[in-house]
Amino acid sequence: MSGFRQELISKKYNLIKACSGNGLCCFRNILGCEFWIWFLKGADAMRLRRSICAFLPMACMLFSGVTCEAARAQDTLTVGSDFGVAPWVIRGPNGPEGFGIDLINMVARKMGYRSVDVEDINFSGLFPALFSSRINIMVNPLNITQDRSERLLFSEPIFATGNGFIVLKGQKISGLADLRGKVLAVNRGTLSDTWATVNHDRYGFSVQRYETFPDSVLAVMTGRAFTALNEIPTTVYAASRNPLIEVGYKDFDGRNFGYAFRKDDVELRNRTEMAIECLKQEGALGRLYTKWYGAPPSKDNPLMTIYPGFGPPGFSGYDPAPHSVQCH
Repeated sequence: MSGFRQELISKKYNLIKACSGNGLCCFRNILGCEFWIWFLKGADAMRLRRSICAFLPMACMLFSGVTCEAARAQDTLTVGSDFGVAPWVIRGPNGPEGFGIDLINMVARKMGYRSVDVEDINFSGLFPALFSSRINIMVNPLNITQDRSERLLFSEPIFATGNGFIVLKGQKISGLADLRGKVLAVNRGTLSDTWATVNHDRYGFSVQRYETFPDSVLAVMTGRAFTALNEIPTTVYAASRNPLIEVGYKDFDGRNFGYAFRKDDVELRNRTEMAIECLKQEGALGRLYTKWYGAPPSKDNPLMTIYPGFGPPGFSGYDPAPHSVQCH
């Protein structure tokens, strides 16, 4: 039971309870019977403890063959993100770092996990990774949309966004009409790609698609494209780090980022959202934004707003049932 907090809870049966940080417990007795369950708190925990001690032989029969290895796996939260979206996730000298990495580590600690495994997956591969259970949460800066909410379960909004247009330093875009006759670069499969596909005829531009955001920015710097489209926070950060480019135009449209889960993972979504709400309430997300984006968020920013119910209001999967924020 390495890595678990151990406690002798019955001398009569030599019953040892060993719990991970997220409330998952193993029990082992003198006969070597080993099993794991979610351990409840308060009065329920006392009843459960007495029940285990009283009916240990039956418990061993019911849980025979189930070991603590399964419980240990629950001690690590496995998530996925595209590492090419600065400053959300960037490749640092000691591994991934950025706003998104700090955020999911803070959320996981609030949930009781000891560690987070963040897998580097291109945006187009994140959806198959989630649906196949390779990862448990998509923690990429993912737009909450009605269409996606039919296939995914979203957390409440975390981050406000919109369309940001990267151009060479000194060039400007006064409005979307200025895109006529120009080449626009996007990341394949993103909402920026969707926006470009829907609007290229209306505004008269052509589209080039790339696998990563840095590749689309490079297309602008080398003259293959006039502008690179991405989320406003991403483009602002990129321009702050590269003197050759700037954000030529920002189109705030009320969109928000949220974490995404499998449709049937309601319990994980709700636990994750509770942790997010605690961090919002404590002001931790506002401080994290200031660290990575250089200025505090506005008071009406989703980073500072706790939403009623679970999930994004107005989208599929939203649960309006009220709950109180419980922080640990």
